[in-house]
Amino acid sequence: MFQISPQILALSVLAVSYIILFTEKLNRAVTVLLGTSFLIFCGVLTQETAIASIDFNTLALLIGMMVIVGISEKSGMFQYLAIFSTKIVKASPRGILLMLGFITAVLSALLDNVTTVLLIVPVTFQITRNLKLSPYPYLILEIFASNIGGTATLIGDPPNILIGSALNLSFMDFVVELLPLVAFELVLLLLIFDLFYGRKLTALQANKDSLLKILPKDMITDSSLLFKSLFVLGFVLIGFIVAGYLHLQNGTVALFGAALMLWLYTSGDEHMNRDQKVEDAFSLVDWTTIFFFAGLFAIVFALETTGILEFLGDKLIYLTENSVQKATYAVLWISAIVSTFIDNIPFVATMIPTLKSIEGQMGGREAMMPVWWALSLGACLGGNVSLIAASANVIVAGFASRENTHISFAKFLLLGLPVMIISVALSMLYLYVLHFL
Repeated sequence: MFQISPQILALSVLAVSYIILFTEKLNRAVTVLLGTSFLIFCGVLTQETAIASIDFNTLALLIGMMVIVGISEKSGMFQYLAIFSTKIVKASPRGILLMLGFITAVLSALLDNVTTVLLIVPVTFQITRNLKLSPYPYLILEIFASNIGGTATLIGDPPNILIGSALNLSFMDFVVELLPLVAFELVLLLLIFDLFYGRKLTALQANKDSLLKILPKDMITDSSLLFKSLFVLGFVLIGFIVAGYLHLQNGTVALFGAALMLWLYTSGDEHMNRDQKVEDAFSLVDWTTIFFFAGLFAIVFALETTGILEFLGDKLIYLTENSVQKATYAVLWISAIVSTFIDNIPFVATMIPTLKSIEGQMGGREAMMPVWWALSLGACLGGNVSLIAASANVIVAGFASRENTHISFAKFLLLGLPVMIISVALSMLYLYVLHFL
């Protein structure tokens, strides 16, 4: 259409989509769906190729986990965990800071970082109100901990879901490769926050006593659902671990877990009530994110079919002199820096087929694995730099604004930049020791 080359059309759609995503002038799902539709109208894609480009394993994994976590949250288990943690540290503001940071990181690895902050941040405000403390240091630590913790597993951060699905990596592949580094970086983060914030936090004993009066068991709203949720979450996590041995996709495990959760959640209900609960459960799915992924897959496929990604891959090979080690470091830092300015999801979605196109020239999949881990680490850890670098950051900032706690973009950048540089530098050293020493 318009006698314009398909390469220019595909690049134009990608560029305009990135600009709109960065400025947030349109909903992100609407943005990519408009871009995909335009590419189909122009003949760069067909409806069939656009649909075929969608990675349904990724969508299945996202939908399944959203349903499971959404229903589990109704039991009050996550609120119970937060209040129980305050009991352990006897309502010490310093202890609570470290406990909430640790819990946020762990839940981000086992669930995902966006869901985790949605569950933890409201409890944080409840705790700090009782102690009459500023929630600011707690919220900042939770942002950093969610992005670092989410880096450790397949399901912790959307970039990992994309990479895992594209390479057919298992849950344990991510754990074995990344957990040691993430655990070290988390400990270092907690020590730094304890040094700069924790030791200065104090509260009146009367306020501590008020917080200690809140019983963890009062947070549980449905004990039956609690046990059902724990069973399903445990079953799904075990499923992720053994999926590779059973030749199953992670999306299959997640959807089966969601179906099992729905069955247990609605068992014993009357027909009308059962159907209503199922509809309510499906409303917990973030369909904006699902359609965003679907449209994004199609746009990236247009770049792939028009040869643009192969061209970028050749440039990467040229700049890194066909060295896997140089490519690893380049991808690590580029991913972290780019993720500062734009959402890391579209960037990773674009990079995956680019890196796939050069695997043959770089020695194959096994030889290229350090580069893939660098993409994961750079994209996930780069999310700590600015308030717009990761979805979890935006959500926490929104919660803070509604509670009259302003998180300044510039002030956060001054805190996030050193955290990102240190964590990415440690990642570079870790990858060197693990793969190139």
